Amino acid sequence: MNIWLAIGLTVVGCYAVKLAGLLVPAGVLERPLVRRLAALLPVALLAALTAQQAFADGRALVLDARAAGLAAAAVALLLRAPFLLVVVAAVLVTAGVRALGG
Repeated sequence: MNIWLAIGLTVVGCYAVKLAGLLVPAGVLERPLVRRLAALLPVALLAALTAQQAFADGRALVLDARAAGLAAAAVALLLRAPFLLVVVAAVLVTAGVRALGG
């Protein structure tokens, strides 16, 4: 029963957040600060999620094959490689480090 209560509360919360977004006056959304935040927030959230997935293992910070793959992807991005090549480089480096026992 607790799981259904959590699901129900989540549904109500998601609906309330969506409704609150629709009720925001258009004048507020046109402010320069709000526009800047709206442009930067997705990038910041994606960076935080990437860092959490690459450097965290439960409750501890770790440096393993995932970090090496992320570093390879960063190097490929700095070299202005196409996105598919960035992904392939990250996969190959991560697999290589894991194969070597890392």
